[in-house]
Amino acid sequence: MKKQQIIAVYGLGNVGGPLAAAWLRAGAKVIGVDISEKLLTEIKNGNSHKKEPFISITFTSGLKAGNLSLNSNGVYASKQSHIKIIAVPVGLKKNKIDLDALISVTKDIAKGLKKNDAVLISPSLPPGTTENTILPILEKYSNLKGERDFYLIYNPERIFEGRALQDIEQNYPAIVAGLGKKSEGFGEELLGIISKKGVLKISSLANAEAEKLFEGVYRDVNIALANELANFCEHTGVNYWEARKGANSQPFCHLHYPGTGVGGLCIPVYPRFVINKAVESKIPLKMVEYARTTNDFMPKKCVADSITLLLKHKKNLKKSKIAVLGLGFRGEVTDSRLSPTYTVVKEFLRKGCKVEVHDPYIIADKLLPTQVKLSSNISKVIDHADLIFISSDHKLYSKLTTNAFREAKRPLLIFDGRNILNKANFKNASILTIGMG
Repeated sequence: MKKQQIIAVYGLGNVGGPLAAAWLRAGAKVIGVDISEKLLTEIKNGNSHKKEPFISITFTSGLKAGNLSLNSNGVYASKQSHIKIIAVPVGLKKNKIDLDALISVTKDIAKGLKKNDAVLISPSLPPGTTENTILPILEKYSNLKGERDFYLIYNPERIFEGRALQDIEQNYPAIVAGLGKKSEGFGEELLGIISKKGVLKISSLANAEAEKLFEGVYRDVNIALANELANFCEHTGVNYWEARKGANSQPFCHLHYPGTGVGGLCIPVYPRFVINKAVESKIPLKMVEYARTTNDFMPKKCVADSITLLLKHKKNLKKSKIAVLGLGFRGEVTDSRLSPTYTVVKEFLRKGCKVEVHDPYIIADKLLPTQVKLSSNISKVIDHADLIFISSDHKLYSKLTTNAFREAKRPLLIFDGRNILNKANFKNASILTIGMG
């Protein structure tokens, strides 16, 4: 990459923000592009990406040094840059892939695309999307030819929220696939600048797209296995957690954690991309489909177990208050997208219970039902609660003791959906833990 080349990053959220920061830290000039004026303002004010270390401070330094500029005009950013990185989200709408944001950004880029520019695609996509959907748009609106006039590279994001910058720079090799050898070579040289683990070349765009999805499918299937084995343990008097610890001491066994459900825009979504592609191709994909069904059912199963605990202690469901701890789709994230907690809340309400939700990081949410209070004050949420339901594994919850639940009703009833509590701190409580009979 020539030093004077400018990089435009399209989408400055959970993926694009860390990517832009990584390039700034590598000494590049970056144009950050996003349609959210609120996010652009937060970046300017130095308070964006609160749970991602080093992102905001990198942006602030970049703005002061003149190495970072912000814009909401995608066409302008394409005209001003040489390398365009697309990091907008691609998700599901009614169980069908939603490419709207990706297509819109691609059109903007194409209208400003110049000879010898490069386009890098980062979102997870069904195999064939880059070549069969993105490439035709780029060529149509630019009047240029891929590989001959511009580079087209697929470089899937490989980040874990809360350590995104570290993942990009240090933890994993960058996956690179090109439209042709020229694009592949350009991508290898470019990504080698920010990836200390080097670059892993994949021979085709479709293979690289599949690689990324398979990462999510592997985790989803193995979480489903853990959930199924945990259910087995609950009905046979076995402690899953102790059995898991022993099994995983053998290097070929990697049993995952069971839990109240699988959330976020990755693990619950990527298997659907594969399933949808399999349906189009009329290929059976029974294991992946069953895993999705199993994990989607977990919030309902955990609520049903909690209801059994309440009834065992002769609680009137319509007069019971449930304190749900955790709205984040997993511990230590500020992201609640596709969080299993939404289903947990819905199921308790369906049973006639009153529900309040606590989260230490999320202070407002538009998706919770209007009658459900969300608070960062755990004492208020627990006050007069008939049952404590732990939905997210925030570290704060692992440190709780009986004293934290002084205002809850007695007997103290807890459903620990993440096995996060130290049971020694709750000798006089009735705790139902997932995976324990």
